[in-house]
Amino acid sequence: MFPLTAVTMVAGAVGAVVAAPVALWAAGFTSAGIAAGSTAAKMMSSAAVANGGGVAAGSVVAALQSAGAAGLSGAATAVVGSAGAAVGWLASFVG
Repeated sequence: MFPLTAVTMVAGAVGAVVAAPVALWAAGFTSAGIAAGSTAAKMMSSAAVANGGGVAAGSVVAALQSAGAAGLSGAATAVVGSAGAAVGWLASFVG
């Protein structure tokens, strides 16, 4: 593995793990609940309408709210880091 590839993979993994909580907060998934008028609120409304008035446990909205409230689990951190590393690997071919 070329040194540049390793560097971009590590940067991608670290960047993704650091950016994930910021992205959740920006979308409206906060530790205090879903922020009114946010993208998260619109997602929750759509999910509730589609499920007859409630958000299903285990749904995307429920999982994102859980991550926004409690932070990413170890498994979720591993997935996000792996995706970031994959993007870093792809980025090593650019330029």
